[in-house]
Amino acid sequence: MRLLIILLLFNASVSAQKTYQKTYFDNGNLKEEGWAKNNQKTSYWKFYYENGTLQKEGHFFENKEVKYWFFYHQDGNKESEGSFNNGKKDKWWLFYDNMEMINHKCQLKNNQKNGYCFHYKNKQLIKAEKYKAGKKIKEWTDMKSFKKEIKLSDFQ
Repeated sequence: MRLLIILLLFNASVSAQKTYQKTYFDNGNLKEEGWAKNNQKTSYWKFYYENGTLQKEGHFFENKEVKYWFFYHQDGNKESEGSFNNGKKDKWWLFYDNMEMINHKCQLKNNQKNGYCFHYKNKQLIKAEKYKAGKKIKEWTDMKSFKKEIKLSDFQ
């Protein structure tokens, strides 16, 4: 009986181990690679375009995106970056132009704009917006009036 219990525990621990997985496009280029446990993506993963360029990279927990992620254009330039919580975009996200300069950054919650968005041109703040559950509720193009109206607690 003891031997049976030991074998069952051993089999359970072996089947729950993480494995490194890779899949490929038909052209032979790497499509994705990362860790899996119990047939679910976990830990760090990388995804690629068919031309071999990195598309996105970040962490999973039980097949859902978590923590900080980076996204790239097909030419390799950075597209955006930000946090996920339980598979949904959350907190501050940065979005880049073709020169990899931040063109806007937004507070997100559950994949929607929720909080402030700041728009930049040539590294200068040109517009601020405030959103609630994906709907714009206010916009400022005069940064002096924006600075008078905001509260630091809005950014926590």
